[in-house]
Amino acid sequence: MTMPRQPVVLPPGGGRSYPMGRISALFKADGDESANQYSISEWWLEGRSTGPGPHSHPEDDVFYVLEGTMSFLVGDRWVDAPAGSFVLVPGGVTHDFENRTANRCGVLNFSTPGGFEPAMPGISDWFQEHPPGVPPACT
Repeated sequence: MTMPRQPVVLPPGGGRSYPMGRISALFKADGDESANQYSISEWWLEGRSTGPGPHSHPEDDVFYVLEGTMSFLVGDRWVDAPAGSFVLVPGGVTHDFENRTANRCGVLNFSTPGGFEPAMPGISDWFQEHPPGVPPACT
């Protein structure tokens, strides 16, 4: 018999933090909290910061811009997305994100299925070895 899931109520800034230099991630729900159905996290980039680099994965990636303007690579095209913008990247499509502005910006990220957070210690370690740089459009 499995235990019923418990509600998750977090204050602003609440969650599990993963600082990565000029990037930080704040996980709101993943794993048991979401019955491994989805992962929800905030990603914050300081001004003029590159992101993870172009990549793809089988699952969809969904972003909602919370603050500032985030630039997204979707396929072979860069798009500037101001606060309130929604970006859906289907699984298998190459994508990236970066902050080309001088101001901090953030996105809410939804990933399905869940189980993304266990990869965060390795991702944090990778960013320690490969600190985010300045996007080429800002130099």
